[in-house]
Order: sequence, then C-alpha cells, then structure tokens
Amino acid sequence: MSGADRRRWLALLVLCLGDLMIVLDSTIVNVALPSIRADLGFSEASLAWVVNAYLLTFGGFLLLGGRLGDLFGQRRLFLIGLTLFTVSSLACGLSGSQEFLVGARAVQGVGGAIVSAVALSLIMTIFTEPAERARAMGVFGFVLSGGGTAGVLLGGVLTDTLNWHWIFLVNLPIGVLVYALCLRLLPADRERVAGRVDYAGAVTVTAALMLAVYAIVNGNEAGWTSGETIGKLAGAAVLLGAFLTIEARVPSPLMPLDLFRLRSVSTANVVGVLMAGGMFAWFFLSALYLQLILDYSPLQVGLAYLPSTVIWGTSSLLLSDRLVLRFGIKTPLVTGLVLMVLALLLFARTPVDGSFALDVLPATILLGIGAGISFNPLLLAAMSGVAPSESGLASGVVNTAFMMGGALGLAILASLAASRTDSLATSGDGPLVALNGGYHAAFLAGAVFVVAAVVIAMALLRAASAATSHSESPRPASELAAATEGGRD
Repeated sequence: MSGADRRRWLALLVLCLGDLMIVLDSTIVNVALPSIRADLGFSEASLAWVVNAYLLTFGGFLLLGGRLGDLFGQRRLFLIGLTLFTVSSLACGLSGSQEFLVGARAVQGVGGAIVSAVALSLIMTIFTEPAERARAMGVFGFVLSGGGTAGVLLGGVLTDTLNWHWIFLVNLPIGVLVYALCLRLLPADRERVAGRVDYAGAVTVTAALMLAVYAIVNGNEAGWTSGETIGKLAGAAVLLGAFLTIEARVPSPLMPLDLFRLRSVSTANVVGVLMAGGMFAWFFLSALYLQLILDYSPLQVGLAYLPSTVIWGTSSLLLSDRLVLRFGIKTPLVTGLVLMVLALLLFARTPVDGSFALDVLPATILLGIGAGISFNPLLLAAMSGVAPSESGLASGVVNTAFMMGGALGLAILASLAASRTDSLATSGDGPLVALNGGYHAAFLAGAVFVVAAVVIAMALLRAASAATSHSESPRPASELAAATEGGRD
C-alpha cells in the first residue's frame, strides 16, 4: 500500500472515530432512559424529549453543517463540531434538572450534526473508485455498529456501577483523542468556495420540524383534535412552506431543490425517513420493554442488544459491500428492509413473561442483519452522482432525512403506545399488560413504516444503478438532473 493510500485509510479511521462517539452517545442514552426518568421525574411521553431534543437539532443543522463544510472547509468544520459535541457532553453529565438536560442534548445535536455531515462528505470525496468506496462505507457501518455495541455495554456498566451522568462524561476522553488525531491525519482544507450561507432556510426548517414533533409528542395529552395540537401542526406547515419558498428563491439554498430531481437521491431520502421511523422506535421502545416489562437491569439490557449490534457490524463490514458490488443498490436495500419488518413484527408479539432466547433474540438477529446490509446501499444511493462541491449538501440531506424520520417516527409511536396503554388500562387490563399492549401497537406501526419503505424502494429504485452510477465523474446536481431528465418518473 502506497503512502497516499495509507493516509486515506487512516483518515477514514479518524472520521469513523468521530461518528463513533455520536453513535456511542445515542445507544448509551437508550439504556439509561429509565434511570433518567426516575431521577429527574420525566413522564413517559416527555422522556422522548431526551432523545428528540438531540434528534431535532441534529437533523435541523445537518444541512447547514454540510453547507458550511463546503464553504469554509470540511476539516475546519469537523473540528468545530467535535469540540461543540464534547463540551455539551460535559454539560449533559453535570445536569440536574429536566430542562438543563434537554437543553444540553439540543446543543449536542448541533455538534453531532456538523461532525456527521462533514464525515460522510469527506468519505465520499476521498474514496471515488467504486470498490474502494463500497469497502470504505462498509468499514464506516462496522465502526458505527461497533459504537452501538460499546454504547449498550458501557451504558449498562456505568448506569449500574456509577450513575446515568457518566454515560455522557465518557465522551470527553474520546473527543479529546479524536481531535488530536484529526490535526495529524485529516487532509488540509481546499480554498474557500464562493457562496452565501442560507441562515433563513436553516432557521425555518429547524423550527418547523421542532414544532411538528412537539405537537405530536403532546398530542395524546392535549388531544389530537384540540386547538393547541392543530395550531402547532398548522404553524409547522406554514414554516415548512416558508422554507420551500426560500429554497426556491435564494441563490445559494441550504437544500437545493434540483437535487431531488435525481430519482435515486429523492427515493433514498424518502426510504431513509420511513426506515428510521421504524428503527429509532425499536431502539427506544425495546429498551423500555426489557426494563419495565421483563425487569432487566441496565447491564442486562446492554447485553440483550449485543447480538444485534455485533451482527449489524459484521454484516456491514463483510457482506454489504459485496452485495452492492454484485447486485447493485436495490436488491440488498430491499432485502435488508424486509428483514427489519420481520424483526418489528416479532417484537409486536412479545408476551409479558417473555424469554430472551425465544422472544427477543430472533428479532434482534434479524434487525442486525437487515440494518447491516441496507444502510450502505441507502447512503450510496443518496450520494450517487453528486459533485464534490455539493457533497456536503447531499450528505446533509440524507442525514437530515434519516434523523428527522427517526424523531418524527419516535414521537408518533411513543404517543401511540401511550394512547393504547391508556385505552387498555381503562378497559380493565393490568398495568403490565396495558403497557405491553401499547408497545405492541407501536411496533406494528413501525413495521408499517418499513413496509412502505420496501414498496417505494422496489417501485422507484433502478435495479442496475448499484456500482456504476457512483463511479462516473460527478457533476453538479443541477447539471446531472438536466442530463437525466428522461429518467425521472
């Protein structure tokens, strides 16, 4: 291996470590949610804000983070985002109230958004040859799932032996290490690209999504047909309309609408929204099922997640890139989504006195394989054909779709679970039976989300677009869209 090749793969390692810290944080939080709820007095519905406060700012600032990386240098923005995430992790670890924790999580989301958008953009521009790009994305997926494994185990150990505050403080040494490696290994930034930052677009889209999720999270308590809920949803729709108007008129939009004229890009983003809606709800609700229904300790929950995350990482590293190179993007993506549907359906039948081997393990294995082989082709489809000068934007768009789908899906399904639980309790079911029935309803709805993703992927993705479409010389999205006018349906 030449010196240049070695440096590229070392740079990939640094980028993976940056995103590893973010995934580590996400899975640690899932394991510790019941402890956080008991200590700070969250309700079941408001507990979702510990996750959603992060997801909303994460998704809202991914587009801006990617655009800033294109304009001011991706290395520089990566370091800024890493610093912001690490400092806000310290604030989360020191929090002693609901408001302080949720606020610090929101700031964490901003830092995580910048790191994630720039990391994926750099990977896609550093590795341009199809086989190397598929392999790099496989390594990327393996490291991220490894972060999930470390997160669930560390979350259990730290919550059991110390307390939940340490699940955030563990980010500090990782952040310092990654920062030092970045200074040494990441390539220097290119000359600054001319262009203006669309701050108005960033503000309107973030506000729209936050208002929508707030309305959904509180819909069960306030009433779905109440003036409060309808007013918030209407306000979110107005803000979203303002965002689309801004994007159509500003010279340097945060989210170029021409990008969605590419069928692979638009389809991948819609699929990502639906896939994330089911997957994030699975992580959130399954942790609650294991602890509140089966009475698992945080450490036992971490061990229960271990098979899924290990299989996810192994599938991503050893299987996903081979499937993409042999069959293209469509076949492995659809196959992985189908396995995820089966996993959610299995969780929708878990009994109150369920056993790990019969009722939990089969579903976690299916989900690990499905996510491991589908995540890589989804990202490749969303980034294919995009010029390096717009890679930050494309990365921001697909990450935004995925994280916003997770936030909205989690809000909808958590509210659905609470509503179903209340209904069953009112009809005379016992507390555990009612609670478990609410989880069943949410898992079924999550399966419906992923089924919709399967249908859309099968209908709109082209079977032969796999390893060839992203091997061509990339062009700007607007030019490529015009060149492929006849391929849009």
